This record gives sequence, C-alpha cells and structure tokens, in this order.
Amino acid sequence: MARIHYNAAQPIAAAPVTELLNRLEVEDLRDNLRGAQELLHRRELGELRALLARLHSADIAWILESLPLEERLEVWELVKADREGEILLELSDAVRESLIARMDADELVAATESLEADEIADLAPDLPDEVIEEVVRALPRDERAQLRAAMSYPEGSVGALMDFDHVTVREDITLEVVTRYLRRMDELPGHTDQLFVADRARILRGVLPLARLIVSDLELDVAKVMLPEAVKLRPEDRAEDAAQLFERYDLVSAPVVDHFDHLIGRVTVDRVVDYIREKSAETQLAEAGLREEEDVFATVLDSFKNRWAWLAINLVTAFIASRVIGSFEGSIAKLVALAALMPIVAGIGGNSGNQTITMIVRALALGQIQAPYWRKLLRREIGVALLNGVIWGGLLGVIAYVLYGSVELGGVMALAMLLTLLLAATMGVAIPYLRARFGRDPAVGSSVLITACTDSGGFFIFLGLATIFLV
Repeated sequence: MARIHYNAAQPIAAAPVTELLNRLEVEDLRDNLRGAQELLHRRELGELRALLARLHSADIAWILESLPLEERLEVWELVKADREGEILLELSDAVRESLIARMDADELVAATESLEADEIADLAPDLPDEVIEEVVRALPRDERAQLRAAMSYPEGSVGALMDFDHVTVREDITLEVVTRYLRRMDELPGHTDQLFVADRARILRGVLPLARLIVSDLELDVAKVMLPEAVKLRPEDRAEDAAQLFERYDLVSAPVVDHFDHLIGRVTVDRVVDYIREKSAETQLAEAGLREEEDVFATVLDSFKNRWAWLAINLVTAFIASRVIGSFEGSIAKLVALAALMPIVAGIGGNSGNQTITMIVRALALGQIQAPYWRKLLRREIGVALLNGVIWGGLLGVIAYVLYGSVELGGVMALAMLLTLLLAATMGVAIPYLRARFGRDPAVGSSVLITACTDSGGFFIFLGLATIFLV
C-alpha cells in the first residue's frame, strides 16, 4: 500500500495556526455566552432567539451548561422545538435531567420524534416511561425494532454505542453499480469511510473502503476490491475493548455483527470519542469520591446528595488518623520535633500511593492487567518503593539530623519513610485489585482510600518508631 510522506516541518508550521483556530473557537463560544447573557438581561428575547438559531446544537448545549438554572430555563424556552432533541443529546447528564424534569410529556415526545433510534435509546434512561411508550408507538416498524434492540443492550457495551445507519453492498456487483447507487443517495451517513459488503442474508463478507472505490477500475467486481478481513465487533462486547481497537487500528467505523456474522449495525469514531471522554470524566469524579457528574449550578441539596457519601468515609478515616496521633501524645509532648516531621512522612506516602493507584486504575481500564500478573505487579511496586525509600528516606534522615542534631531522629525518619512507602505501594496495588475482584469500579473513591491508609499508617509507623527508639 502506498504511503504519503509529509515534510517533518509541516506539523510545526501548522501548530500555531491550529492553536489560533482552537483559541478563536473558544473565544467565539465565550462571546456567544456573553452575548446571550446580555440579551437575556436586557430582555431582548427576539435577538437571543435569532442568535440561538445560528448556533450549532453543541454550542447551545455549552451555553446552557454555563448558565444558572433560572437563566438556563429561559434560554431553553427560546430554542426551536425541532432542535430540542439534538441539543438534549449534547448536554451533560445532570443538565439534561434538569431540563427534562421541567418538560411535559408532549414536549418530550415532540423533541424525540426527529431523532434516530440509537439516539432515542441514548435519551431513554432520562425519559419517563409513558414518553418512551408513546415514542415507540409512533415509530415505523423497522425503527421500532431498532429502538428496542438498542435499549436492550447494557450501558458500557458495544450495542449501546451502535448506529443502525450504514450502507451495504453485495460482492457480486461492479464498482460502477456501487457508485451509481451512492449518487442516488441524498447524503452518506456520517463518518462513512467504508461500505459493508454483505450477501442477501446480511452475512458480512468484508468491507469496501471508499479510498479503494475511488481509485479502482469501475468494471471490477466488489469481491475483487473489498477487504475480506475486517475488524468486527459484537453488540455484547465491552465498549472499552471497542475503544482500544479504534485507537490501535485508527478506525473511523467498524461493523457490528451477531454470532452468525449477520450485520446489525456499526460503531463510529465520534461515538467512541464521546464514550472515552465520558469514561474519563467518570473516572476523575470517582477518584475524588463524587457519585456522578454534577451540574455546577445545581441546588445545594442536589450537590450535597452527590458528595456526602465519600465525605462521610473521609471523616471516619480522618478520625482514625487523629486517634492514632492521640495514642502517641506522650511521645509528641516529650519530643516536639515529631509534630513537625510526621506530616512529611504521611504526605509523601500519600503522594506515592496515589501515583501507584492511578497507574493501576488506568492499566485496568485499558485491559492491560491479567489475573496471573498481580503478584508480579506487586513485587515491581515494592521494588520501586524500596528504591524511593532508600533515596528519599536517606535524604530526609540527613535533613532531620541537620535540623535537630540527632542521629537517632534522622534514622527513625529514614526508616519510617521507607516503611510508609512500602505500605503505600502495597495498598496502591491491593485497593484496585480487591475492588475489581469483587466487581466494583477500581477508580471509585480510590484516592480517598489510599490517603486514609497512608495517613493512618504513616503516623503510626513514624510515631511508633519514635516511641521505641527516641522516647
């Protein structure tokens, strides 16, 4: 296959232009937001409606997410009814729920009527049951079956990402027939980089990339030009696995087939990118102990419900750490330097543990850790902790000696740092392993748990050693 070679300086020269365009795009969004706010405050609703009509659905969604609830509802009232469905799809879950909660059943039905079956399935979890029933009844038979199929797949599966809109051709026709067929279409489905080759029973035989179609002799049959070996997905496959395939093979689209290789749909790169972004956001929130994505303008009560659980756990772990310190009040009173040094041990231990747990959670998400290799991974992390403990523990021991003139205190500081880093490495592996073993998300609350372990453990190790050797 021929490869196109680019001048190495080309990306460097293009970088400032790309950066400028991205900055201009963000500035345009901010200008639109400021303009919408000013028009809203001046009650120039006609001008605001005209502004919204010119904007892309994703831009309107961004503006809605950037407005307090009262202003958000006023802007939402100005959006054209035939665009409400596509805008709801672009919104974050929290903001979408806040708008749907204030729409009546007729509005919701009207908003979803213009959407494709797979798009309606995306909204279905947030829609009332009576709305879903009415929407299903209003759909043609084929789309009704597609909607039910899409809703049957669990979240996080390939089926939940699947798009039913694709182009298929048979392998026994010529490329000229294919091109005539394509020209009769109003437009190709979005992100169409290849046509799917299937027989009359819809069994997938291969794919016909548009790039090959364009450069090949039109008199050739599809069978001679198509690629018989295609990356195929099944609807029950994990969405994470599909995302890895798209990244590994630089895919734009991939066919979805059942166990008999019947073509039932496709997955496109835009859905995969959306999934990766949402999964990344969920992981970041989960690590911080947030249960779900939060509307920045949510009510105080809603925000409290989202945050209280892991804050309560954090309160308990902080109390445990305080009791550990309280158990050594006598030692601290006799040697005040302990109070100044013990936060260093716990802080570095927590940082090291977070590094370990972040690396492992990411590797789990990418499917890079298999069951037989957990012990090897633990040994590796303990080795890293030993090396860090010897280097940084020794350095802190020297600093403690210089500051307080005590060789014993320096030795306790060095040993405590080594043991705390070993504890952090062990817990950094054990926490995600145990959560994954029992079917829990390894990312949820991981930073809270590792910090609790390193704080309590670090204080106990340092103050315990100081009580034994110094007091």
